[in-house]
Amino acid sequence: MPDFNQELDASGLNCPLPILRAKKTLKGMESGQVLRIIATDPGSVKDFDAFANQTGNELIEASEEGGKYIFFIKKK
Repeated sequence: MPDFNQELDASGLNCPLPILRAKKTLKGMESGQVLRIIATDPGSVKDFDAFANQTGNELIEASEEGGKYIFFIKKK
């Protein structure tokens, strides 16, 4: 598991809320820092992939553990 600087728990939130919260959290972070996001919406898998491509932030890792989706995004 990668090291991370902040964690965002978006469990129970449906699209597009996890992305919007992540965007807001990343805005307050330094370049190179890593945000760990926990989501329960299955749609968040493709959403975070697209989000990383659109924003230039790096999706370091995406995994699924017991119905929770875990993402690690490194701020550009």
